[in-house]
Amino acid sequence: MLTLTSVSKNFGGLSVLQDVNLAIPDQGIFGLIGPNGAGKTTVFNLITGLPTPSDGAIEFFGERLDELPPHQITRRGVARTFQNIRLFKEMTTLDNVLVAMRDPSRYGNFVALLPWTGYRNTEQRERETARGLLSRVGLADKSNLPAGTLSYGEQRRVEIARALATRPKLMLLDEPAAGMNVAEKRELMSEIVKLAESGLNIMIIEHDMRFIMELCRDIVVLNFGQIIARGSSEEIRGNPRVIEAYLGSDKRSDSRPKS
Repeated sequence: MLTLTSVSKNFGGLSVLQDVNLAIPDQGIFGLIGPNGAGKTTVFNLITGLPTPSDGAIEFFGERLDELPPHQITRRGVARTFQNIRLFKEMTTLDNVLVAMRDPSRYGNFVALLPWTGYRNTEQRERETARGLLSRVGLADKSNLPAGTLSYGEQRRVEIARALATRPKLMLLDEPAAGMNVAEKRELMSEIVKLAESGLNIMIIEHDMRFIMELCRDIVVLNFGQIIARGSSEEIRGNPRVIEAYLGSDKRSDSRPKS
């Protein structure tokens, strides 16, 4: 499905990613973890065209993504949420989701002002779909509230609903559980599993190890811009290089990332 071949990214003289090779199969929930500054979000940024790699290639179902602008990558079926929430906070929750559904190429501004039945019917269907997506993430009763008035965890869920509005084949979730309490995380885990069961591919960056270990069968670990391990949750927990990356080489050898 998604393939990164010899991908590197440099910012000036700083090498953030170094010769990353990664193949992610179709169908499933894939985890990407690593200490702060390991390069995880940079991987997501490169996949979605923000920015482009310094070297290497990124392919999605056989098509090069690194040669496309971000909006074209979204149209190919790649959606994402962000580590730092990026909502239009003065707009309603519903309108934030609708933004992701609107295609300016279908109707010009002039057409939108006319009482044309086709346009009005399309707009109504989009609003119903957006409400359904908000209901799916547990925010049906807050569709008319400004997004900025929602709690941090609720805003995270609005981002997920907005990503789903683009009808993705692959959704990249960058720390989706940040700011959520235990109950909210459980609800989110259940929703992610349902999304995966519906056929959506999901790739997750998360610092909550219990969250990642319970969700993902396949996990890759980055450290200093390089892949240091890949495997199941059990294999990752016991990997000495992963333990050293998280805890340092001066820690006891029986220490490990907790699930």
